[in-house]
Amino acid sequence: MRVLFITSNRGKFEEAKKYLEPLGVELIQKKFEYPEIQASKLEDVVKFGIEWLKDEIDMPFFIDDSGLFIEAFGGFPGVYSAYIFKTLGNEGILKLMDGIENRRAYFESVIGYYNGKLHIFKGIVHGSIGHEKRGNRGFGFDPIFIPEGFSKTFAEMTTEEKNNISHRGRALSEFSKWLKENLGSE
Repeated sequence: MRVLFITSNRGKFEEAKKYLEPLGVELIQKKFEYPEIQASKLEDVVKFGIEWLKDEIDMPFFIDDSGLFIEAFGGFPGVYSAYIFKTLGNEGILKLMDGIENRRAYFESVIGYYNGKLHIFKGIVHGSIGHEKRGNRGFGFDPIFIPEGFSKTFAEMTTEEKNNISHRGRALSEFSKWLKENLGSE
């Protein structure tokens, strides 16, 4: 079975590939620009993206929207995470966090899969924002996010370690379970 992952993020693609290949899914990365609405929930952004893309793509595909939600900032950057990463980066977030004791945060990932019908899969991982960047793996806010129960940042973990506990890993796990149960009907 061939499935498109609509993303320009190679890191996201590699994480998804490790989950779906063992199911016999040939995952293909496709860079395809589509509008991302400004909304308060990742799920709304994904639903809009799928709705827009479904008439442009002629095979099963999925998109992922993820965000970092920092408690001390009322959930910011949240749905604006990609933009904030491009403009402020990890250094900017660390600077904003300077002197703030409450460093609790969580990552959320929402996957929207379309095969003639929309299917939504979500994953969340709680943790905290570190005091400095650590590690050189991963991408985005990985060097400053420490998942609950760990002393390492996502950027200090292998892809396999991160996939076992991450927001995207949890959403991909739900997606792959669903695929496994429904592959015969695809």
